[in-house]
Amino acid sequence: MALCVGIGVLLLALHIQAGNGQSVQMDSSKSGFVGTQVELRCIFINSNPPVKISQVTWQKLLNGTKQNVAIANPALGVSVLPPFKERVSFKQAAVRHRTPSLEDTTIVFSNLQLSDEAAYICEYTTFPAGNRENMVNLTVFARPMTRMTLTTPTIVARAQKRKMTVATCISANGKPPSVIKWDTRLKGEATFQETRNQNGTVTVRSNYLVAPSRETHKQKLTCIVTYRNEKIADSVVLNVQYEPEVKIEGFDGNWYLNRQNVQLTCRADANPPVTIYQWKLLNGSLPSNVEIRNNTLFFKGPVTYDLAGTYVCDATNGIGTRTGIVDVNITEKPMAQGPPGGVIGILGGVVAIGLIIGVAVTVFMVHRRQQKTRTETDNDLTDLPPAHKPAPPPPKKKNSDMKGHLTSDDIQVVHLDKEEEMQKLPLQPPYYDMAPSESTPFTDKPDSGRHPEELLNPAEYMSYQRVCNMEPFPESQPAPAYPPVTFLPQHPYPQHPPGSGSGGGEPMYSNTSFPAHGPRAPYTFPKEQSV
Repeated sequence: MALCVGIGVLLLALHIQAGNGQSVQMDSSKSGFVGTQVELRCIFINSNPPVKISQVTWQKLLNGTKQNVAIANPALGVSVLPPFKERVSFKQAAVRHRTPSLEDTTIVFSNLQLSDEAAYICEYTTFPAGNRENMVNLTVFARPMTRMTLTTPTIVARAQKRKMTVATCISANGKPPSVIKWDTRLKGEATFQETRNQNGTVTVRSNYLVAPSRETHKQKLTCIVTYRNEKIADSVVLNVQYEPEVKIEGFDGNWYLNRQNVQLTCRADANPPVTIYQWKLLNGSLPSNVEIRNNTLFFKGPVTYDLAGTYVCDATNGIGTRTGIVDVNITEKPMAQGPPGGVIGILGGVVAIGLIIGVAVTVFMVHRRQQKTRTETDNDLTDLPPAHKPAPPPPKKKNSDMKGHLTSDDIQVVHLDKEEEMQKLPLQPPYYDMAPSESTPFTDKPDSGRHPEELLNPAEYMSYQRVCNMEPFPESQPAPAYPPVTFLPQHPYPQHPPGSGSGGGEPMYSNTSFPAHGPRAPYTFPKEQSV
């Protein structure tokens, strides 16, 4: 039961929608060029059941004003109103029948004109649904006429070198307006001007200005006109007339006595070509053995000193006259001819480039090698554990620092008075102040030729003592060998009060004999020694 009710509701909705479904289908916009044909589509979508079409009317809407173009009526037929009567027609032949079919009332514009640009309405009158309409915008384009011309057939280069208009490019009566650009190697400038015409088109004009010269002759000048997506190019070649550019050829700087077959030629670049050549010798007349043929001087016979001088050639064309000059000097003997300068220049350039490349490669290789060595060293040090990394070297001390910073705690005093204690005490290499300005602690006498650091054992030490004190000492037994002592205490012997112990005084070395008169100088040991 519910299913039947749903189907009924759906059918009713479709019937209501079909009854109100009349519409007019048209394109939103159309365009065409002047003189071409364009179609304006208009199709009526009828309902089911269909409604009755009473009339179809085409209207032109321009500036808020409607103007009838064409009417199709089932009873009255088809009519096209002026001024469209000659150019507008219905596309479908069925519309023109006595009993027309008006579902498709598309019209065709022939020979499109700029005045046809407007909005067009297609209106359907139906019964009993009423009117249905739609609208299309028609745009009319005008393809421009493009041309490029030279300002004058012949352009003359003047000495003032003022800029002048040499070519003009025009894009006339275009809609929309064109864009003009210039393509050339000339160093000139362009001017642009736009003119809006009464029919809505635009004319664009561009002039190209350049200072005419010999260099601008035969240069190509191209005008490129861009209209919408189209490009139109036109080119001209400048014909510039200029005075002759003159130079004299033939003198190679090696005209020597008795040389044969020498000549001078007057070369001239001119537009139009040179018509007259005139030769003369400055401050004199031409030699008698000279023959003139057109633009060339032929010197007959051997070269003599009479041929020396300044030769002048005047070249004349329709624009003006220009002059070329050459100084001819005569030598007694021919000049040595070396290799051509061009070859020397090329060889020098090759050698220079080779040297530059060699230096660059050498610098690069040395830099790479140093960088590689530095990288390997850094890697080796990085790979070592902290305990195996080399310690930084200790700072070096100067002799002045070594003797200037000693304190009382850094030295030991041993009184050499008792021979028994001297034999018991292991001897160490003595410490000496190596300053040359100071005397040793044992003597002020001159050096005997043996340095303290050379006394390597106690026997040599005792001999050194005897020599220094200049006293006769009895022969003594060599001191017993003792293991090296690395550290001596601050006070190696106990202090006894006067009159106590054996001897009642300070300990003495047993193997030394000192006179009883006078005190002995103390011997100084460093606080710590290493062997």
